[in-house]
Amino acid sequence: MSPAQRKRPAKAHSKSKASSAPKGGSEASASDFSGLPVRAARKKLLRWYDANKRDMPWRHTRDPYAIWISEAMLQQTRVETVIPYWERFLETFPDVETLASAPIDDVYAVWTGLGYYSRARNLKHAAETVVAEHDGKLPDTAEGLEKLKGIGRYTAGAIASIAFEREAPLIDGNVIRVFTRLLGIREDSAAKEVVERMWRVAGAIVLGERPGDLNQGLMELGATLCTPKNPHCLACPIRTHCDAYAVGDAESLPIKKKKAKPTKIRAIAIYLERDGKVLSVRRPETGLMAGLWELPGGEIDAKDEAKDRVQEILLEVVGLELLSAEHLGSVNHLFTHRRLTLEVFRAHVAPKGRVKRQGFDAHKWVAPESLLDLAHAGPTRKALALVGLTDETSARTARKNNAK
Repeated sequence: MSPAQRKRPAKAHSKSKASSAPKGGSEASASDFSGLPVRAARKKLLRWYDANKRDMPWRHTRDPYAIWISEAMLQQTRVETVIPYWERFLETFPDVETLASAPIDDVYAVWTGLGYYSRARNLKHAAETVVAEHDGKLPDTAEGLEKLKGIGRYTAGAIASIAFEREAPLIDGNVIRVFTRLLGIREDSAAKEVVERMWRVAGAIVLGERPGDLNQGLMELGATLCTPKNPHCLACPIRTHCDAYAVGDAESLPIKKKKAKPTKIRAIAIYLERDGKVLSVRRPETGLMAGLWELPGGEIDAKDEAKDRVQEILLEVVGLELLSAEHLGSVNHLFTHRRLTLEVFRAHVAPKGRVKRQGFDAHKWVAPESLLDLAHAGPTRKALALVGLTDETSARTARKNNAK
């Protein structure tokens, strides 16, 4: 049975409204709403959502575990990308007990290609907590969910409202866009007082029937109609209540403070071959790209000639001497606060010589086609593409094709 075909449990009865109060216990005042008729807007939004919601597999289940996995994957990732990963994840780890007992490398293997691997680590850690401390059942309130590793205020509200029908609010990028336009908030949307105002509004508007659908309706509206560019205002079910629509400045909202330019960094990555195998090293469990596998290498200065630093860096990080090295090119990758230019080399070392790691937690020599099966980040994937290794050439893809 596919994850989307799981049996839906009986609809939960309306539960305590305690979980709906915004953090800090503050309640919305009339001024927070700028005259918005909450009940009328709520009714229109639910009616629109029923008629226009996109078909997503996690919307066919109320299994809290399956909904939790979907919410974790949807952070920073598009819906169409998530769907096959979500289905494969639930096929491999069908319940919280299976996930809790799985080796982390197995979890990474299923997650590979989705990025932001801290989400996978947090899921594994939280699953262990749920099994050890909650008898294998997710807490059914936002407050309880927030105590789990990797579950923040938004995710807790999403799971509590969608899976348990708690009147729990949520705020994400889509909802911020809807609220700033709807309420005419023309201030920095990241300012603390503005964010807390939106949480108060979310906490009030979620009160009532179908809180999970209401929250999904807000997010759906932001994702499909109230878009960053060229919003489809004429199709919006609550446009008659929208301040930005009345004023005509919807596309200029929300107001965002300019981000600082990312720091530019350069580094070397070495596709190191010996006896038909390639060396891969694993980063420490803390810091950038924690716990992920990559090609050995290191940072260099902006003015350095990359080819002049290859041997030095290789000796420093793995203690091996080169026989030859070829510069394959460079790849670029943008992190949140850093812009990486990675110079990629293909090199050979002598058949003998023991790896002496410096700054890495583990290493292994693997067949080239198995490199992409290791949990790795975007820069490594791009570097391997320069060598000619892509998903189509991976061992995992070969196993799938052979199984057909």
